[in-house]
Amino acid sequence: MPTAEPDFTWLPDLALRSLGGSVIWANDETFAEKENLITPGPAVFQPATFGHKGQVYDGWETRRRREPGCDRAIVRLGVPGVIRGVVVDTSWFKGNFPPEVSVEALELDGYPTAEEVAAHPGWTTLVEPAKVYGDTRNPFPVDSENRWTHVRLTIYPDGGVARLRVHGEGRPDLRQLAGMPLDLAAVENGGLVLDCSNRFYSAPQNIIFPGLAQVMGDGWETARRRDDGNDWVLLRLAGPGRIRLAELDTSCFIGNSPGSASLTGLCPDGREVPLLPRTRLLPDTRHRFGVQSTDVVDRVRLDIYPDGGLARLRLYGELA
Repeated sequence: MPTAEPDFTWLPDLALRSLGGSVIWANDETFAEKENLITPGPAVFQPATFGHKGQVYDGWETRRRREPGCDRAIVRLGVPGVIRGVVVDTSWFKGNFPPEVSVEALELDGYPTAEEVAAHPGWTTLVEPAKVYGDTRNPFPVDSENRWTHVRLTIYPDGGVARLRVHGEGRPDLRQLAGMPLDLAAVENGGLVLDCSNRFYSAPQNIIFPGLAQVMGDGWETARRRDDGNDWVLLRLAGPGRIRLAELDTSCFIGNSPGSASLTGLCPDGREVPLLPRTRLLPDTRHRFGVQSTDVVDRVRLDIYPDGGLARLRLYGELA
């Protein structure tokens, strides 16, 4: 069973608005709003579309500087965690992108104001000032095992950035989760998709995102199989735990939901234990199944037969 850690761009974007991220501060947003930095999906552009501030851009764009300095924006991560890499996406910014950028991070408890975060002296550099290119996804790996709650993007000296993607692994404050039943698969609790058989239409990380899927694209969908195999996803749980209830949600998948599914747990010592036998699924339905196993598992494999799409997977239980 594959267990390899994925490349950082496979990992969930901890800054996404749909995960609860927020752009809390910027020193300038004259031409385009800072909030666009964490919008899900790629940036879009329509030529010769002018507002009262000029060409409309789907990104963050500052004024042209006429004095020394740089521009900054601060993102509060929707899911605090370990950052494995960032992508500074300058899509559609061709004559107005910043020549260089840097990225810093900070870990703070509680709910400080934007002004308090901006003035905090404890920022740690994750990406030193580096050259970027226009109309391009500029990736930067990060080598740090620390947990972060905020990220600061600096552009030199000014310009526009379409998206800031902060890929990593959720690491919640376990003091808040101790002794509580929770969704052990949820990205906000530290769950992570390690591998999958196919992600032709959409990413498997979607199935452990918060909330309900609103459209088919909010879930995970594979290509149509033309062989005798089946598709699967391997997840790492928030921590070793016992699963009491599994929810397999096929909402929005009407003509392409799996015919059936099964769940297999992997114990820390490598043993496999059945959690849910192969069970029929219905289209566009939130299914809930009790789990009888009392084994402590730290990974779970979901098999769908033969292919199709799933909106969400919830694995309710408690940390061991």
